[in-house]
Amino acid sequence: MTRIYLLISTFFLLNVAFGQTNSLRATILDKENHESIVGVTVYFQILEKGAVSDIDGKIEVKDIPDGNHELRISFVGYEQIDTTLQFPLERNDLIFYLEESDYELEAVTVTAGRSTRTIENIPTRIEFIGGEELGEKAVMNAANISMVLRESTGIQMQQTSINSGNTSIRIQGLDGRYTQLLKDGFPLYGGFSGGLSVMQIPPLDLKQFGIIKGSSSTLYGGGAIAGLVNMVSKTPEDEPSLDIMLTQTHALGSTANVFYSKKHEKIGYTIYASGHYQNPYDPDGDGFSNLALTNTISLNPKLFYYPSEKTTFWFGVNGTYDIRKGGDMVVLEDGASIENQYFEQNESKRANTQAVYETKFSDEKKLTIKNSISYFERRQQIPNFTFNGNQINSFSELNYQTKNDKSEWVFGTNLYTNSFDELADSLERDQKDITTGIFLNNIFDLSEKLAMESGVRLDYSEDWGIFPLPKLSILWKVSNKFSSRLGGGFGYKIPDLFTEEAELIHYQNILPLNKSGLVAEKSLGGNIDFNFKTSIGEELFFSINQLFYLTSISNGLLLSNAPNGYLQYENADDVIMSKGAETNIKFTFKDFRWILNYAYINATLNYLPDNPQKPLTAKHNVGTVLMYESEKWRIGYETYYTGKQNLSDGTETQDYFTMGLMLMRNYKWGSVFTNFENFTDRRQSKYSPVVLPPINNPIFPEIYAPTDGIIISAGILIKPFGNEDDDD
Repeated sequence: MTRIYLLISTFFLLNVAFGQTNSLRATILDKENHESIVGVTVYFQILEKGAVSDIDGKIEVKDIPDGNHELRISFVGYEQIDTTLQFPLERNDLIFYLEESDYELEAVTVTAGRSTRTIENIPTRIEFIGGEELGEKAVMNAANISMVLRESTGIQMQQTSINSGNTSIRIQGLDGRYTQLLKDGFPLYGGFSGGLSVMQIPPLDLKQFGIIKGSSSTLYGGGAIAGLVNMVSKTPEDEPSLDIMLTQTHALGSTANVFYSKKHEKIGYTIYASGHYQNPYDPDGDGFSNLALTNTISLNPKLFYYPSEKTTFWFGVNGTYDIRKGGDMVVLEDGASIENQYFEQNESKRANTQAVYETKFSDEKKLTIKNSISYFERRQQIPNFTFNGNQINSFSELNYQTKNDKSEWVFGTNLYTNSFDELADSLERDQKDITTGIFLNNIFDLSEKLAMESGVRLDYSEDWGIFPLPKLSILWKVSNKFSSRLGGGFGYKIPDLFTEEAELIHYQNILPLNKSGLVAEKSLGGNIDFNFKTSIGEELFFSINQLFYLTSISNGLLLSNAPNGYLQYENADDVIMSKGAETNIKFTFKDFRWILNYAYINATLNYLPDNPQKPLTAKHNVGTVLMYESEKWRIGYETYYTGKQNLSDGTETQDYFTMGLMLMRNYKWGSVFTNFENFTDRRQSKYSPVVLPPINNPIFPEIYAPTDGIIISAGILIKPFGNEDDDD
């Protein structure tokens, strides 16, 4: 607690002690419809300083000396603006309006898909989380990415173990194994290596998230039935960058993150290191930990080589060591005794390499070759049982992109191998899978207002057969303010041992996969959404996105009883059906943003009598976030409502609200911050027990609400490079 009070005191003392140099904060809008424009370059040529507008059209340029400075604002397809600004500015919430040029060219930005188009011009629906929002979530949880995903509409982070903290991603109510988690386009977290993955990925070296909901198997292969999450890493710039983030929680959790990058002529590099330590924490006083004793260390260096302006090669290595031990607090602190015996220990080691070669033959043609090799080892131990194994995955891909004024093509082929070797059991549950695929994707502008994206993939798995996967999406730009997308596609998932059901019972007594008696899971899904943006006066902006979706999964993989107390996998004889709607509303006024969202999730298990709602899936989820962002301050207040859920036995749970408050003070050299997560202290133990007797062999009910309660954190983010002494 002393460290927390020290950090909070430092937060307010630094607010008084330091000032801020001149800076420019502005919003870039389309002159005709007042919509924000992402990717606009704002540059002070003499000062050699600049910025690129984010998804909200916002930019910030720091460390500008007093005086008159020429500014250039440019974006492909718009008339360039050249102006002069005098610093200090009279006000620092400027708005610049860009006017479309007589000839229109296509802009290029990074997206979650394989296209080089902007998100606004891709028929496939992609949700974007940019660097600014990632920075906010890193303040709220510096140890891992769970906060980024938990607060996205329609995404549920389902905790499967109170002792290890293992958490899976559920998109639109579907199990985590149906979501593909990518890092820079690489599937590094499949199968056994998906265990604990979300809890082991820190956020500070990430510059954006791209989320596609609904089947994405045509573009990325098996497993992307519910959708995919692609995390995009930061890359080196000409100016060096150093971020040092130190965070401390009142629950005795300490996290340190360091990111450094630099580019020099033909060589660039990034280095990221993260460390997290958590003491065992028992907020409800039942004698069992709600946060496990945790030690996590991650290291991720990358080397970039630029032999020419059109060619880039980069190679990265990522390593993570993680050990977690939860259970009886007496056992954790003093060791086992006759009465106190229960613990769960997870020790995991993760290592992977990534290599990418990219060359442009022209502005319209590009070749990309990539490869990754991943190793994951996990030892899970409870009294009288140990599950231990390792997995080696490899992924290789070659793709070629070509485009013209109206069309864009991507051709590719890839190879995915997966080998799991169990080390501590006699059931012979080793698995080996090899999948090869070819794919083709096309985006074609049918007219100025209508674009179509079509694609097909053909995958072949040695043990599970051939999977043809077509997809089709249509974008209709009714006007500058209104647009709509309609899309659908097929997906598949080959069986493996690693499901949420198996994780809950620590993989005990589960028989090997019977490949002759099982078939792959297959899906068919579609969605339609409507987007509307407008301005209300000069400074108030409003947008709404309404999504409707449906996904049907046949041959769902289930655990069933087998002779002699064993369990075996079988295919469901009817479908798993997920259908629902998501609403996202946003108001922007000067330095304020107000976001409202609602998700209706109706996920039913049609292979059971009466088609019950999937357990641990709330039909109704509501969220609201109010943000204030100025030159010096960033303040966020959020409220989330989770509706009633059903447990596996049909019991209906309590609905609940959670609230959070984040405060950040920005300085020339960095920021100080504090966060009050779940400050109303909503936790499951207030509604029902999270541990049931006997104490030496406890029973852990299903988790449907937060288990750790209020978490107060405070910290400091230091950005020392490129800054001068304060002068105000």
